[in-house]
Amino acid sequence: MQKGIILFMNGTSSAGKTSIAKELLKQIEIPFQHVSVDDFFHNYDEFIDKKYPNLEPAIEVEQHTVAQIIFDPIGSLCYSTVKLFSEMGVNVILDTVIDNEKWFNVCQDLFSGHPTLFVGVICSREELARREEARGDRAIGLANAQFDGVYTFEKYDVEVNTEELSPEECAEKILSFIQTGQAYSTFEQSGKRALGM
Repeated sequence: MQKGIILFMNGTSSAGKTSIAKELLKQIEIPFQHVSVDDFFHNYDEFIDKKYPNLEPAIEVEQHTVAQIIFDPIGSLCYSTVKLFSEMGVNVILDTVIDNEKWFNVCQDLFSGHPTLFVGVICSREELARREEARGDRAIGLANAQFDGVYTFEKYDVEVNTEELSPEECAEKILSFIQTGQAYSTFEQSGKRALGM
């Protein structure tokens, strides 16, 4: 049996990745499962809140320390789950934010030998700021903080601009590319990125 497609969507927060994923899940020609890094973090937060409702830290822990202790393993678990799905022959949409070389390299290692369709979900800073304001469920300025790190990739297998195309049109563009039977080579050929780029 063939390994499942990894549809690797990269874009900032509020760029429209989840909306595109929902449209892809509606269609039946190429079935997908949806794995979002946000869900992994949400489930962890929910677990802590329910299991330890009265937990009061005796020491204030800096955010970068929290990231090293908790966020990195959760991110790794998310990306390992994507690899497992592909190994099982399940097509999977990875909805994430890759804004540094470290996580790109982690995914390079994990997804090597798996059909990985690298999709750039593009949106301008101005539109991202407008969406954050309208949503009300994202920290204002999050997308802007991620922007330069996320949009350092010069090439994708497929690029969709969510200011120009609706989620349905973006999903159709991605599906059309898959149906052409072209190889998904961009992610594999990108090679690892030097840390600190």
